[in-house]
Amino acid sequence: MQGSANLNVMVKAARAAGRSLAKDFREVENLQVSSKGAGDFVSRADVAAEEIVRDILMEARPNYGWVGEESGATEGKDPTRRWIVDPLDGTTNFLHGLPHWAISIALEHKGEIVAATIFDPAKDEMFVAEKGQGAWLNASRLRVSDRRKMIESIFATGLPFAGHADLPDVLQDLARLLPTCAGVRRYGAAALDLAYVAAGRYEGYWERSINEWDIAAGVLLVREAGGFVEGVEAGSDPISSGSVLSANASIFETFSGLIRG
Repeated sequence: MQGSANLNVMVKAARAAGRSLAKDFREVENLQVSSKGAGDFVSRADVAAEEIVRDILMEARPNYGWVGEESGATEGKDPTRRWIVDPLDGTTNFLHGLPHWAISIALEHKGEIVAATIFDPAKDEMFVAEKGQGAWLNASRLRVSDRRKMIESIFATGLPFAGHADLPDVLQDLARLLPTCAGVRRYGAAALDLAYVAAGRYEGYWERSINEWDIAAGVLLVREAGGFVEGVEAGSDPISSGSVLSANASIFETFSGLIRG
């Protein structure tokens, strides 16, 4: 894909952060004997990756706004554009030495995501999309799955942990969905869950109580790959609602009906 100047700088930033995190990831295994030591190390790695991304993006577009998981929000001189960044989506996987995590970067213009990059350094998979230009994995065009039967479909979600209040809702979701499908996966990286829907690896994904930096890039990827994305509440926007429900066009209605009860 021949991307715009904005997309090219996003890819540059994602790769630079990916190199830093990949180096740190190789050190995590040595720190597993001390959970506190490993946790502190990963926190520093996360912050360092965000600084790398921010330095590259803001040098290229100093007037744009910014919101990052670690550094919070900064309004830019151009109020219509902002970067939305998660420098390490899948932090718990990273902490435990599981090679399933990513850097997620989205560009928002007038409230709409117009460019997206999700980079998985462990697998060297670069997912990119621009509004109206399709979605791509490395050099290959992406399309959502064309499966039409729920019983042949697999889905992904996030499961609440550490006392999160939405556990009863998610358990009800699973009780309605599991009898109808081929399985549900919980891999622990929301950005990659959406990228995998765009790539046709999952038929759908949903999650409640999620941050905008976790899903902003993935929302555009799914839409540009031909899928549907909304908030869990019918007709709601995933970025502003803090929830997401996505699937291919053939099963979206059935899938959303099950999740929404």
